[in-house]
Amino acid sequence: MPRITVIGSLNMDMVITTPKIPVIGETVLGSGFAMFPGGKGANQAVAAARLGGDVTMIGCVCEDFFGKELISNLANNGVNISHIQKTDNCATGVAMIVVKDGDNLIIVDPGANSKLEEQQIQNMELIIAESKMLIIQLEIPQKTVLKAMQLARKHNVQVLLNPAPASKLSDELLALVDICTPNETECEILTGITIKQIKDAEKAVRYLNKKDIPIVIVTMGAKGVVYNQGDKIVHKKATRVRAVDTTGAGDAFSGAIAVALTQGVALADAIDFASMVGAITVTKRGAQASFPSIEEVRAFKAEII
Repeated sequence: MPRITVIGSLNMDMVITTPKIPVIGETVLGSGFAMFPGGKGANQAVAAARLGGDVTMIGCVCEDFFGKELISNLANNGVNISHIQKTDNCATGVAMIVVKDGDNLIIVDPGANSKLEEQQIQNMELIIAESKMLIIQLEIPQKTVLKAMQLARKHNVQVLLNPAPASKLSDELLALVDICTPNETECEILTGITIKQIKDAEKAVRYLNKKDIPIVIVTMGAKGVVYNQGDKIVHKKATRVRAVDTTGAGDAFSGAIAVALTQGVALADAIDFASMVGAITVTKRGAQASFPSIEEVRAFKAEII
């Protein structure tokens, strides 16, 4: 089975639901506090592994309670944890997530994620070289991201970039991307194009194609997905579900795209598959806790056909 290597963040997500987002100086009562393993890198690793992918995770945690819990959770989900670095000079990354009416606001303290450096990635060159696809995000230092992508290109390994948290990126970095999976907000920051309608997303896809990214997939929540198939722009409508918590939906989508494409699935079918995975994810609370197994996806597909 083709290997997927994920380089990225591991965080402990602390989630609380509120009927109202507080303004500065205001206190509101929330409910349903819970902690879930998270971090965009770990999320995408778990999502891909649950869907049957052969997944190796490269990241950094502290030798603390959260770090041990995160590594244990990855192992329990079938992710290869042999190459996760450990540090003792800062805390494991955390994310504070506030959920209102199914949507979320997130504040991240990267912690140990910021200690994943270029030399550590250089030491992992063989792992990257033996992979079919590299998945990477932006919750680790951008120099580290660039180094990983350069090594992937050196060894003809496909790079899937999920450009989150949203950030301006250099043309040098973008030219190393094979597949880009931004949401609307991330896409706006990458391109400078305000995205309100489908035609705006189509324009943004074209813009990123001209930056030498062969495949751009813009996820738009209830509006669906806009992507390019060669020179053709396609809009896929969203599968209708009742959203409980959108945390991790984009990560589930990216993990699903990676699994499908590395297994030789055509792009349009891979988009369909990933859209179902994302739809199932938003019907449950938490990030990794909400990711479906391949069996769940097959059952969901049978129900909607």
